[in-house]
Amino acid sequence: MFLKKSAVKGDKNGVTYMNGQVRFQGVSLNVYSYAVDGILIDTGAQSLKKYFEAFIDEADFQQVMLTHFHEDHTGCAAYAAKSTQLPIFLNQTSIQSCSQKADYPLYRQLFWGRRKPFSSQAMPDTFTSNRATWDAIDTPGHAHDHKAFLNRETGQLFTGDLFVQERTKVIMSEESIPQIIDSLKRVLTYEFKEMFCSHAGYVENGRTALTQKLDYLMSIQHDVCTLHDQGESANEICKKLFPKKYPIIKFSGREWDSRHIISSILSER
Repeated sequence: MFLKKSAVKGDKNGVTYMNGQVRFQGVSLNVYSYAVDGILIDTGAQSLKKYFEAFIDEADFQQVMLTHFHEDHTGCAAYAAKSTQLPIFLNQTSIQSCSQKADYPLYRQLFWGRRKPFSSQAMPDTFTSNRATWDAIDTPGHAHDHKAFLNRETGQLFTGDLFVQERTKVIMSEESIPQIIDSLKRVLTYEFKEMFCSHAGYVENGRTALTQKLDYLMSIQHDVCTLHDQGESANEICKKLFPKKYPIIKFSGREWDSRHIISSILSER
């Protein structure tokens, strides 16, 4: 199968980034890795190792911070560990699973490659870089182990997959909209300005973007609960709120689906 791969390297306000992209049959996915003030945030995907390994080789950092265990964020972590011998930090709940061979669906292996096992250390609640103190903020919902990183000195917030886009239309089967709502509320209690998302990239007014996402998800949550109380089934609610069928739904074998938005809300009422 033919995949189209590309990458763009750049910098924004003291943050260097590599943005890798994979395209196949109408589906296009991308992911960022960031280097800032002696910190490498996420390592990119194994399928794009040509780009991300070169980025790791060129970047100036003393420690690696991983937002969560998903393979597009940890795909080159084993390379970083082997080539630099520097510490890699991850939510403690994922240390054991990431030290073993990864197990995830074939379509994700197609896009992101097969992540190799790597060793990591437990993520502290706060950590320091060359010139700053950082907060590692618990932000579960997209993944159980998800973290966001805030540079207290610059007000730069690195959100991993917490944001991605304002108006969420599909989510993975294990995601939880109520947990994402709680995580957004938690992040918004911190002082920050710019946002660096692992898929949307640089967002100048991060607080506004995250607030708008929170408002949107709370509106969806309200609509789902109201329609369910009126006697409509999850399938009926999904057809009403999300009538469009996105290519990723079929391609992923429904691991990604609008239906999961509805079910996650109803299961945690």
